[in-house]
Amino acid sequence: MTTATSAPNGDKISVLFVCLGNICRSTMAEAVFRSIVKDPSSPYYDLIGTVDSCGTGDYHTGDQPDPRTLATLREHNITNYRHEARQLRNSDFKQFDYIFAMDSSNHSEIQRRLKKVGDDKPKVMLFGEFSGTGRKEVIEDPYYIGGALYEKSYEQSQRFSNNFLATVFPDIPKPKK
Repeated sequence: MTTATSAPNGDKISVLFVCLGNICRSTMAEAVFRSIVKDPSSPYYDLIGTVDSCGTGDYHTGDQPDPRTLATLREHNITNYRHEARQLRNSDFKQFDYIFAMDSSNHSEIQRRLKKVGDDKPKVMLFGEFSGTGRKEVIEDPYYIGGALYEKSYEQSQRFSNNFLATVFPDIPKPKK
């Protein structure tokens, strides 16, 4: 993967997280990622521009994140996250440098839409390509399963975010745990 400290146009890198309905996984990933890059004590502070999330479907448009997502975030001291679910838009392909799908079904849908738009700006990837395990991981949808799967989504979001940032900004020392 090519490393960069800014987008091709010189702006800060922008990142979009995508799942199916935009109330569980993509919102979890967005909140975790924001907690890292928008924290003034983080070595990645002020290196990332726009961070957002959306869904490939319109099932929950206008809804707040699932209460179980918010509860998991609160358990990890992320208490200031606000979001209103939205569906993936054609303009997202022009606005974002990285578009991360939570699973292969959403990845395929994003790729399908990207071909229709014909834009080559964003790098569309499975977020789990940054698993750090040598294999791609998916973030399973916890909506119908609940429980521990929300915690697993949090852990994966934290790990994938840190690995992505270390890849994109290899000259910045990794934060101490």
